[in-house]
Amino acid sequence: MAGFAAAGPHKVGRVGNGRFIHIIRQTGALAVAALAAALTVNAYRPLARNGYPSLYAWLFGLVGTELPVQLVAAQLAGLALTARRLTRPVRTLSWLVTGAAAAGLLNFSIAGHRANRVLSAALDSGLGPHRRTDSAGLWRRPAGAAKRPGVLRMMRIYRDYAHDADLSYGPYGRANHLDIWRHPALDRTGKAPVLVQIPGGAWTTGNKRGQAHPLMSHLAERGWVCVAINYRHSPRNTWPDHIVDVKRALAWVKAHISDYGGDPDFIAITGGSAGGHLSSLAALTPNDPQFQPGFETADTRVQAAVPFYGVYDFTRFDDAMHPMMPGLLVRSVIKQRPATHLQTFRTASPITHVSAEAPPFFVLHGRSDSLVPVEQARCFVARLREVSRQPVVYAELPLTQHAFDILGSVRAAHAAVAVEQFLAEIYSMRHQPATAERNASTT
Repeated sequence: MAGFAAAGPHKVGRVGNGRFIHIIRQTGALAVAALAAALTVNAYRPLARNGYPSLYAWLFGLVGTELPVQLVAAQLAGLALTARRLTRPVRTLSWLVTGAAAAGLLNFSIAGHRANRVLSAALDSGLGPHRRTDSAGLWRRPAGAAKRPGVLRMMRIYRDYAHDADLSYGPYGRANHLDIWRHPALDRTGKAPVLVQIPGGAWTTGNKRGQAHPLMSHLAERGWVCVAINYRHSPRNTWPDHIVDVKRALAWVKAHISDYGGDPDFIAITGGSAGGHLSSLAALTPNDPQFQPGFETADTRVQAAVPFYGVYDFTRFDDAMHPMMPGLLVRSVIKQRPATHLQTFRTASPITHVSAEAPPFFVLHGRSDSLVPVEQARCFVARLREVSRQPVVYAELPLTQHAFDILGSVRAAHAAVAVEQFLAEIYSMRHQPATAERNASTT
């Protein structure tokens, strides 16, 4: 009896701990399966659309839409490692829920692989079915084919092409630095076409590194010179400091890019989100003195614009803006209220400046964008098509979130190829005599 009394409490304690661990394991497995289902549902329809939770909903939605195969593999691997220790009912339910979530995510993979069809149809509609699909013969291209972006490759691509980094284009320190991307074998006397990349970040953050790497690496491999810039951010700085810096960078590129192998006579501009807004505004306001204080006579014209998921109308507060954006503009960026300074908001809106002289545009937007509603792009494109004399291409990508081109996904690779094809067509339209002469000399 004494021995039983001595051993009993320890044995009971071990049994209690075992049951507790067993319950935690079963509950944890169900929770993970529920989380997998929630991630999939959120990718289709964000679970939060207002306040800071909406930013997390967007981020997890982006992972689900752009990296669905990787997410499925992680979910299935995790369940496979723990399934043996689950009871049969819990194991069955976990596999069913995770399997359904995986099926939903694989639909995003299919949509990503088929994005080339949507992009090609958009190019055919905007440029005609006989458009160029290859840039061969238009400019000098380094030997070899362009490589597929890939998520891991995008993490180390910077050092492959950004051979001229942190060059100063203005007086505001690191905020006025830029990087030049080019192929190591680029002919420095070849006058390659130039792409200027404006980073996004809600006008308050963002950096010349980390954005548009799939597009810039693809174009660099095709013989382009790409320029990624920084610019002053809010709330420390106030509108229009952001666009003034973009204009100043364009003036620098016009004056100096030939030293790096670029052609100052063919400059395209691109950017995502806030960068989509700034790139569009810059393209539509060439040489506008209100955005070029102190360098009013500098040439800031561009030959094409390719904005991604941008904000084009700062006055659409109720029906085409994320609920947090009006407050952001009033408190941190413009620092004025539309009730008393509506004209400032209009002047900051690219749609206000659309004219017959607008350069060619290729606008890309995700239909499922939860940060910048797709109505922004639809109305902007409609206005461009109504007024502009130049080609206007619009690709609205289904099952696609904000910032879809950042991660090096399949969709981002298709978008990079489509942008190259658009720019090749615009380049050929501007250089037909020179192209014909160069092709004749090589035959």
